[in-house]
Amino acid sequence: MNNEVFITCALTGAGDTTGKSPHVPVTPEQIAKSAIEAAEAGATIAHIHVRDIATGQGNRDREAFRETVARIRDSNTDVIINLTTGMGGDYTPDPENPSQAAEGSDMASPEDRVLHIEELLPEICSLDVATMNFPHGAFMNVPAHLRIMADRIKAAGVKPELECFDLGHVRLAKQLIKEGHIDEPPLFQLCMGVPWGAPGDPESLLMMRNLLPENADWSAFGISRMQIPMAAQSVIAGGNVRVGLEDNLYLDRGVLATNGRLVERAVEVIERLGARIMSPAETRQKLGLTQQH
Repeated sequence: MNNEVFITCALTGAGDTTGKSPHVPVTPEQIAKSAIEAAEAGATIAHIHVRDIATGQGNRDREAFRETVARIRDSNTDVIINLTTGMGGDYTPDPENPSQAAEGSDMASPEDRVLHIEELLPEICSLDVATMNFPHGAFMNVPAHLRIMADRIKAAGVKPELECFDLGHVRLAKQLIKEGHIDEPPLFQLCMGVPWGAPGDPESLLMMRNLLPENADWSAFGISRMQIPMAAQSVIAGGNVRVGLEDNLYLDRGVLATNGRLVERAVEVIERLGARIMSPAETRQKLGLTQQH
């Protein structure tokens, strides 16, 4: 069991969730406010996507990242900023010509996917070591692109959070570490229950945990109703916790959540297990982070 736990709050994601809950933040102001709310509730790390203000859909707008990060930093809220690099890997084949991308695809060069990281220098950024099927297409992160992204992230002095959705993703991440693209000790995020990756159950979590490098720091999350059960399981298995509206919209059956309320629930569960919530300063020391602002 992990007795000292840090909590990540994944604030908004890129999924089609804005029509399902009024609490999903969309604008930079809303996302920043939600990060501050989560930090005040006990979150150590804010994992940040941005969205198109007009449509509510996820995008890669660097100006939106700039404004969101500036608002959080200007608030003097002590929270570790973790920016996504996941956008730019979505591919849906055109039904008439599968070699061409259909509407809704978002494929970008590896260099373009990390431009906001190199500019804004968050303490952490996600690196999705994952190519997998999604309900309407594929999420593509080929090894050659991952090596380029990892090298540029490393050169910027930002710590990558290696998001793994299945066993093979952990194996690929270990290969990137072995090749020197990622500094040790590594930081992993085990993503459980996402179609069509590893199931969100204790057995799958333990299999993925057992494949991690011995010196790895790690967290795990489950989606939807498995968010809080997987948070508890992660702590019991020796890991840390991620909650937030990116992964789950509900606090209880029929009760829509906010990011702050989800963090509060995670804090309650962790403390009832007998563990302590780490501060941002303690988490920086544990993960070897250097504040960029």
